[in-house]
Amino acid sequence: MTPLIRATNLGKDVPVASGRLTILADVSLEVKAGESLAILGASGSGKSTLLGLLAGLDAPSRGQVHWNGQDLFALDEDARAALRGRLAGFVFQSFHLLPALTALENVMLPLELAGVRAARKRAETILERVGLGERLVHYPRQLSGGEQQRVAIARAFVMEPAILFADEPTGNLDSATGTRVIELLFDLNRERDTTLVLVTHDPALAHRCARRLVLDGGRLLGQT
Repeated sequence: MTPLIRATNLGKDVPVASGRLTILADVSLEVKAGESLAILGASGSGKSTLLGLLAGLDAPSRGQVHWNGQDLFALDEDARAALRGRLAGFVFQSFHLLPALTALENVMLPLELAGVRAARKRAETILERVGLGERLVHYPRQLSGGEQQRVAIARAFVMEPAILFADEPTGNLDSATGTRVIELLFDLNRERDTTLVLVTHDPALAHRCARRLVLDGGRLLGQT
């Protein structure tokens, strides 16, 4: 069976005053449909860089990324963005909600952009599922950090993505709120059979995933 995600010999360099700095070197991995994978490592190990490459948000200096056999970087940016829109959802540490839109409007937005009918009903349903049925018309500034992250999770799942990429999803939350958010992520992952790829520095969170990948200095130390 073709892996949902396959990365082959991924590398990323950036220019510096002395020449070029290697951020990521020769990383290869596969992720099956419905699997959960945690990317672990210290600050500066290349975790977020790897996630960005796997998600097609950034282009590698070397190597390839395939989704369902499709070479992401054989596509132009518009085609890559369209593929992300169809297959992927994203949850980031900083929420990335639009401040001028209510919780409901933030979740409706990707549906409306995709021309989905009954966008409001679908958005209301997922917000109720994440426990925010009473907060639909509240703006991000009126929500706690945990509530904002739940809106972001609802927005990510409302398009029923095949893949969810999460970059330190509890990084701006207190421990108790972070625990509730993680339970929600894994509940939705199970309910919808969504492939979950997350970056974390938290070993306890990483061990909730089926597999763990450890980076150090941009290199893959091992997988468990």
